[in-house]
Amino acid sequence: MIYSRVVGTGSYLPDRVVTNRALEEIVDTNDEWIVTRTGIRERHFAADNQNASDLAVEACKRAMQAVHVHPGEIDLIIVATSTPDMVFPSTACILQDKLGIKHSVAFDIQAVCAGFVYALATADKFIRSGSAKCALIVGAEVFSRILNWQDRGTCVLFGDGAGAVVLKASNVPGVLTTHLHTDGSYRDVLCTPGTVENGTIRGSPLLTMDGGAVYKFAVKAFEDVAWEALNANGMQPAEIDWFICHQANRRIIMHAAKKLDLPDEKVVLTVDRHGNTSAASIPLALDTTVREGKIKAGDNVLLAALGGGFAWGAALLKW
Repeated sequence: MIYSRVVGTGSYLPDRVVTNRALEEIVDTNDEWIVTRTGIRERHFAADNQNASDLAVEACKRAMQAVHVHPGEIDLIIVATSTPDMVFPSTACILQDKLGIKHSVAFDIQAVCAGFVYALATADKFIRSGSAKCALIVGAEVFSRILNWQDRGTCVLFGDGAGAVVLKASNVPGVLTTHLHTDGSYRDVLCTPGTVENGTIRGSPLLTMDGGAVYKFAVKAFEDVAWEALNANGMQPAEIDWFICHQANRRIIMHAAKKLDLPDEKVVLTVDRHGNTSAASIPLALDTTVREGKIKAGDNVLLAALGGGFAWGAALLKW
């Protein structure tokens, strides 16, 4: 039996740190309001000359270096992003070239904040089928480019960054199960509705969100999909060592953890430092936790995410 295992992690955050206090200078908000409602204290913004692929390159290099994987070993690249470098080709194609990888399949997945879980699930299927042996799975976003600075309810929430994992074929289970869902009837609740038509933008190219509707849906979706993953593996919440939820809002994350009866010390929180980095948030949080020496061999790690669409999912990993 062929399984896939996460063998290495890496992440990258742009140099520019934007605090809540800094945002007070450009939008009608304040630090207390942001922290109380979201838990966010700061986020990183990409430089003008940095695209999603540039952030992804650094995250991938760090993930590859962590396990001494060289470019020639990579036979699959999947980039999860909602802020690609260009309409086409895919950001994964651009990333492949920048990494000097010549012989791999490379493509993007668009599931917004759930993108990394979708990409991980897809790569897992490639490896289990024997179609790939060593994959780079990346979440990379420059959400600062699509924020409406007149909408104080959304512009303070997001940041830029990238996170990556190296996924390898193994005879020992690593990615135990993945669980994906979509409900397009919620497509207008969280979206960037603009598009390019005849050389001009049709509709709005800026993010829009009904925060209350997202909150209400997210807390139930996280609980339900977490139980789906646990039940599929015959496990109880007490057997989870680390819960890494999409880092969008501290209250949502802790509400979901409470529903699962998970103690605070098992919940990974990086939203205070990173903000919501969409598809990059889970691999960023995962790499942060790994490099802090917290995740140990044999630990059970539960990932859960929800993004526009709605698209949501979970993955249960054995470290």
